[in-house]
Amino acid sequence: MTPAPRAAIVAIGSEMLGPLRRDTNSLWLTGRLEEAGFTVVRKSVVGDDPEEIGRELSAAVASAGWIFTTGGLGPTADDVTVAAVAKWAGRSIHRDADFVAAMRRRWERRGIPMPAVNEKQADFIEGARVLANPRGTAPGFWLDARGVQVVILPGVPSEMREIYGGSIEPELSGTGSGTTRRRVLRVAGMAESAVEELVAPLYEKWSGDPVTILASPGEVELHLCVRGSPEEAGKRLAAMEADFREVLGARIHGQDGDDLATSVGRLLKEKGKTLSLAESCTGGLVSALLTDVPGSSAYFLGTVVSYADSAKEGILDVDPGTIRRHGAVSEEVALEMARGARGRFDSDVAASITGIAGPDGGSTEKPVGTVFFALADRGGRELAKKRLYGGDRSVVRRASAMFSLELIRRFVGEVQA
Repeated sequence: MTPAPRAAIVAIGSEMLGPLRRDTNSLWLTGRLEEAGFTVVRKSVVGDDPEEIGRELSAAVASAGWIFTTGGLGPTADDVTVAAVAKWAGRSIHRDADFVAAMRRRWERRGIPMPAVNEKQADFIEGARVLANPRGTAPGFWLDARGVQVVILPGVPSEMREIYGGSIEPELSGTGSGTTRRRVLRVAGMAESAVEELVAPLYEKWSGDPVTILASPGEVELHLCVRGSPEEAGKRLAAMEADFREVLGARIHGQDGDDLATSVGRLLKEKGKTLSLAESCTGGLVSALLTDVPGSSAYFLGTVVSYADSAKEGILDVDPGTIRRHGAVSEEVALEMARGARGRFDSDVAASITGIAGPDGGSTEKPVGTVFFALADRGGRELAKKRLYGGDRSVVRRASAMFSLELIRRFVGEVQA
């Protein structure tokens, strides 16, 4: 098989160099380019600075034959991508009068006069192919410059995807000699090292195909990746996945990389069960994850965020004596919270969480990160677990929420927890 074409992606926008905005376009573009047989060898983010953009393009040329840029095509002064690329490529720019007129008509159909600054979006690079933008006014461009193909796309995700799908993707078909296929397997409630220990014997068998393990609070992801012809890659990925599933078994949740809340929801629907929650230290995070899934009202009835002891006692009917004897963070209280939630909502299953998220509130007996979980169902079946988490408050809360969902999945699916 001939080597895959190599691509670089340059996301342009000073806002993405700060803490408030992320570059999501590169992730989407990578997936589509891999499907077309490309290998993405470089990704970068640069600010709205023509000199920096030019330097990054020159750096990308050293490792890739295709460069895709996103962002910086708007009408404002900080949108400098077209000018920067033209300067780097040694091309002139001209303002297209027909495109200006078309933009003006588009604005007038909306009953709004077009601001003069929008005329900037009719600045075309000499020799570049103009890519129509059905969703906005800023077109994209495709040019051959300095020995590489340069594709310039808007930063607005919907516009970038529309132009790529309509004008770029059809022409990339067949450019690469193969395709890349990926699969994500998710495991919750296990440490990254424990997952690694189980799957390590498979690495030698699949040494030619990369496996990446990524950990986040409460969950481990295994990213499987193969490259080849569409048929060959599909078969090899299926065989690879089967090996990993055989080793990990029911520890893997979901289908095709579904998140844990989606997996739990699908199982509840399949079983015809309803769920309620009682959350303390997670403050409603589990219910937020569940209700992020469309259609969750079919199985999720509600939650009680019983942060204070008075709420545990008054709403969930936790015995004050249980709290005095064992403390609010205890297995006994967790069980009474689960029973109280199940009774309050008349659900088939209820789950509870009570713990110490920190940074204060811990003791020698129950340090920060101590969390108790419980479940109870309509038939009287119950389960309680304890975990001790490291990390800051957000890590403890997120890990606790994920472990609670995993316990629910196993409890409802009657898999050993």
